[in-house]
Amino acid sequence: MFNFVQRRRLWFLISALVIVPGLLIMIYSTITTGAPFRLSIDFQGGSIYDITFTEPGVTESDLREVFAASGEENVIIQRLGGEDSLRWSVRGGFEDAETVEAILSDLEELSPIDRDSFQQQSVSATIGAEVSRAALAAVAVGALVITGFIVIAFRQVPNALRYGVCAILAMLHDVLVVMGVQSLMGLLLGWEIDALFLTAVLTVVGFSVQDSIVVFDRIRENIPLHLGEPYETIVNRSVWETIHRSLATQLNAFFIMIAILLFGGETIRQFIFILFIGLLSGSYSSLFTAVPLLVSWQKGELPFVGRRRELEPVEA
Repeated sequence: MFNFVQRRRLWFLISALVIVPGLLIMIYSTITTGAPFRLSIDFQGGSIYDITFTEPGVTESDLREVFAASGEENVIIQRLGGEDSLRWSVRGGFEDAETVEAILSDLEELSPIDRDSFQQQSVSATIGAEVSRAALAAVAVGALVITGFIVIAFRQVPNALRYGVCAILAMLHDVLVVMGVQSLMGLLLGWEIDALFLTAVLTVVGFSVQDSIVVFDRIRENIPLHLGEPYETIVNRSVWETIHRSLATQLNAFFIMIAILLFGGETIRQFIFILFIGLLSGSYSSLFTAVPLLVSWQKGELPFVGRRRELEPVEA
């Protein structure tokens, strides 16, 4: 039987090889662009254009070319309605009335516009800041609630607090991976963070913690069933007993996301890619971060949290 926890230093090294470059990329982005990520109008502020054409034939690429000619190269374009809808929503930066009129004139060369239904709305940057604060508060409160829940649910297991802390550390591992990838894609492809990015991060947070709890719960069940065995052996058995179910569930989600990445629209592709990376990291961290951290803590290998000691057989 392959021993997952015995190779915990290797898993820690792999995580470091992913997280540390991501942190360096965010630092580089901050130095060169002033921020670790490229920000969308959800955070910087801008305008939303509601455009309805009277004739079919306009594509998303056509709209991008028109806005790029006016200096708006990173607009967010979405068709409102079905595939045959003539109504589009375009999000870009603030523009004066003269520039907006020039954009409308260029669009009318593609197809006539229903001027009566055209709308332009301004978005304040404070909205994005409020959403960010709410998301951070949600993660912080969620971490506290999850830790408290695990401590209560695992109260009959020695050192129950360690299970909760390890689950939260694995969650932070996944968040850092997602942030590093987002920063890299912002430098390479100009990807910007928006409300959908925060949605993906919160989804990854929930998935990561839930997956770790599944493994920890099996450890809790196996401890009284295998009294006298070394703790490391019980943990490794628990991982093997849960890995098949976890992989089956995760693969179903991965296949669906890959299909959306290949055949989905441009507006949702960035969200699905970040979500895919986050769920992939969550699948890894629940087995190769949370569990090895728990064993290392129990063994006293972690700095500042305890003296090194050998694992003893679990007693009643």
